[in-house]
Amino acid sequence: MSKIFKSKILNTNNENLRDNFKNMLKDFNNQIDLIKNCGGKAAIQKQHDKGRLTARERIGNLIDENTYFLELGKFAGFDMYKEYGGCPAGGLISGIAVVNGINFMVIANDATVKAGAYFEVTLKKTLRAQEIAFKNNLPIIYLVDSAGVFLPLQDQVFPDEGHFGKIFYNNARLSANGNIQIASVMGPCVAGGAYLPVMCDKYVMTKGSSMFLAGPALVKAAVGQEIDAESLGGSKTHSRISGIVDYEVENDYDALTKIKDIISSININQNNTHNEFIDPSLSFDDIYNYFDISNNSQYDIRELIARLVDNSEFIEFKENYGKTIVCLNARIGGHKVGIVANQKIVIKTEDNQLQLGGVIYNDSSDKASRFIMNCNQDKIPIIFIHDVNGFMVGKHAEWSGIAKDGAKMVNAVSNSIVPKITLIIGGSYGAGNYAMSGKAYDPSFIFAWPNSKIAVMGGDQAAKTLTSLKVSKLGSISDEEKEKIYKKIKSRYDIQSDIRYGAARLWVDEIIEPKDTRSILIKSLCIVNNTSYINNRPNYGVFQV
Repeated sequence: MSKIFKSKILNTNNENLRDNFKNMLKDFNNQIDLIKNCGGKAAIQKQHDKGRLTARERIGNLIDENTYFLELGKFAGFDMYKEYGGCPAGGLISGIAVVNGINFMVIANDATVKAGAYFEVTLKKTLRAQEIAFKNNLPIIYLVDSAGVFLPLQDQVFPDEGHFGKIFYNNARLSANGNIQIASVMGPCVAGGAYLPVMCDKYVMTKGSSMFLAGPALVKAAVGQEIDAESLGGSKTHSRISGIVDYEVENDYDALTKIKDIISSININQNNTHNEFIDPSLSFDDIYNYFDISNNSQYDIRELIARLVDNSEFIEFKENYGKTIVCLNARIGGHKVGIVANQKIVIKTEDNQLQLGGVIYNDSSDKASRFIMNCNQDKIPIIFIHDVNGFMVGKHAEWSGIAKDGAKMVNAVSNSIVPKITLIIGGSYGAGNYAMSGKAYDPSFIFAWPNSKIAVMGGDQAAKTLTSLKVSKLGSISDEEKEKIYKKIKSRYDIQSDIRYGAARLWVDEIIEPKDTRSILIKSLCIVNNTSYINNRPNYGVFQV
């Protein structure tokens, strides 16, 4: 029988903890404001002078009123490519938007960032958006405005498996899968990039835009022809001579209207359903007085879960066994879910052993493995909530077969056929990241709070380990020199474990504000509800026992 969780948070007005959150979120939102400034005021004005909207303005005019755009990969390219002036949001805006009442994946080149040219991170972001659309049977809208490959880094974007050609491979696979793809060329569309709109179901092109495999300069160099861009590959050429373009329109606004008209004329499965549900009975605001983000402190993860699930109500699985992982059934936005979450309080077992919060032990690993298999049997999505230090280490753990029990959990996660949504709220370290469905384990979505960290191990442990190894090679050195080495390694490790570093490289889909967690989970569950996993059966292969 499910029960409504009774909160044990006593102090709901802890100013120190609240101020820590407030300061963190202020910095976080300031960084988002900079990202949303795209390529800067001058680049935005240049785009407007051409009579064109920016990518963000196009999306704003495309989506239905009173709906919001679930942007993905906002921090892509963050603090990268500094020698080239940076690449805000990876030079591409992507996310899920409601258009004519239907959820669409929208992929829009940002022409204010290096004329919309593709860096390696731009490609990764595009491919991830296509992957999400494919998995969740989402139709796609491409808003194309790109100069093609960023030539100074062409070796990072052209020949490999996950490079530019994979976009067109995905176009073909998406089409074969039945995903409707609508492309609107609203600026340049050059070289190999010209294949993208041509491989879509519907092709809209604005006057003044151009599409060609080789521009005028390259045509002259290659075959000696002199021809202007409009005659070579303008909207008139492609709508009246080559016949490639389906719809020629005057400007950006007309293109966006045409897209909506096209959508209204075709049958698309309704993928934006809403369930009836009861809001949590507990206030999320209490979390800001409970979590200490400046310290790796203890907390009861159920306090957070109770503020995410409907009516703060859930059924806990094996609640008195393997307590460093909490497994439970609940509803979020009316969607049935299983939740696997790291418990952060110190546990005293029945045989008087202490278990550290955030650490996965033999019993908790066994419990989680069984629960994950139950969710697959029950055909319900799983939400993994990370604040994990990793698996227990040491003589007792090794002799007890921690590697064997950890392998069970990794196997269960790897072979799950139900959708997995991952939420990182603190640390996500080492094999704990794997067992809790990190990036390598094919989650449908992976979100993180701004205080999160991803690394092989904590910065202090890593720095001490690496310092010890380095000192052993250097021989006898002073304590001052050892401390200097330690601080240098620790500083580098702290930078690399920061969630913004990971988000820049698309290790997570989006960094989100804690208060938005429930609404984003509801939206994500609505999206994954479109996958066709119900008739599939998992196959777990060989299990270590």
